[in-house]
Amino acid sequence: MSTIYWNIPGGSVKNLNKHAILDRIRFTPGGISRVELARQLRLTRAAVTSIVNDLEALGLVQESGSQGPSGRKPVDLEINPSSGHVLGIDIGSTHVTVVLSDASARVLREWEEPLDVTRGPQTCLDQTNRIVQTMVREHHLEMNQVGAAGVGVPGPVCKDTGRVVSAPAMPGWENYPVQEVLQDMWHIPVTLSNDAELGALGEWAYGAARGEPSLVYIKVGHGVGAGLLVDGQIYRGVGGTAGEIGHTTLYEDGPPCICGNRGCLEAIAGGRAVAQRGREGVRKGLQTRLADIQPVESITFRDVIDAARRGDLLSQRILADTGQHLGTAVANLVNLFNPGMVVIGGGISQIGDLLIEPIRQVVQRRSLRAASKTVRISGALLGRRSTSMGAVVEALSVYMHQLAGR
Repeated sequence: MSTIYWNIPGGSVKNLNKHAILDRIRFTPGGISRVELARQLRLTRAAVTSIVNDLEALGLVQESGSQGPSGRKPVDLEINPSSGHVLGIDIGSTHVTVVLSDASARVLREWEEPLDVTRGPQTCLDQTNRIVQTMVREHHLEMNQVGAAGVGVPGPVCKDTGRVVSAPAMPGWENYPVQEVLQDMWHIPVTLSNDAELGALGEWAYGAARGEPSLVYIKVGHGVGAGLLVDGQIYRGVGGTAGEIGHTTLYEDGPPCICGNRGCLEAIAGGRAVAQRGREGVRKGLQTRLADIQPVESITFRDVIDAARRGDLLSQRILADTGQHLGTAVANLVNLFNPGMVVIGGGISQIGDLLIEPIRQVVQRRSLRAASKTVRISGALLGRRSTSMGAVVEALSVYMHQLAGR
């Protein structure tokens, strides 16, 4: 299993080994024994025992309840779920989702409601804060009993400053101190990341790409973005804009994009483009279930998905074409990064193979044979939760590693 990318406090060998052991326990399904920890990390059993004793004393780790055939004491180790709570928050273009989890990443409460990211950071963060405060109170907690919060947004993020940078879909957010504002509101550690990066992290930790060291997560919602996990590390680029696949050019003279360019993938295969094609079909008088939705301007990409599921041929054709365009972009990523897995997530991916199968076919046709033979392409196992669960992973990493480093 690869080491993921959070910073680890402290520099002693024992302290570094402590954080490595903590992560092995966190991300091994079903628990892991002391013997296996020693083998995987090439440590002595005595060293592992000493570190595990420290983690147990902190309340972070416990022995699992499984009994061996002879009824001996359990030897597998797991995270103690009662050792804390964290928040995972997905601020999307049109929604906000807040998840409250325990220390084992088990979801205790989830809340989603509409949000318009174009209304600006103050309005959206106030709305998010209202949800957070209500959820925490309803779970009989105080904010100071929440260990940390991870937050995802639909735009590039500078991790050093905790601010959104160069985000066409988020007018008014650029350079706004999102992380600082939320930390001042809640008085807990807050991390800020791009939503597709968190989607990659969520699927790596708990979803379709569990333990895969090199993967690409494509989030297809109103826009299109990618989270890149390369050799166990999230790759953000120098300025935080790596993975902005939605603004790569497919057609030089294509439709205008919100970024100011023309022919971007997002302008052709994003949720806005899918909805626009549905509206155009209705205006042309084509036979489609979408004609039942009035006014025509209110048709959304989710309406197209629902109609496709119900057998609407126009909607199915729109989504199949969308898969073809996405497949071209994914083929380029497969050639460039040679990942072991590509996970398709976001709202449009909920249609399943109607979208994903055309992507697979185009990748097989357009990418290098050596790369296409080794890559797996799958829908997101966590569905709409990929980003919020990735935010939970980040929050737990901050909380648990700070506690372990004391």
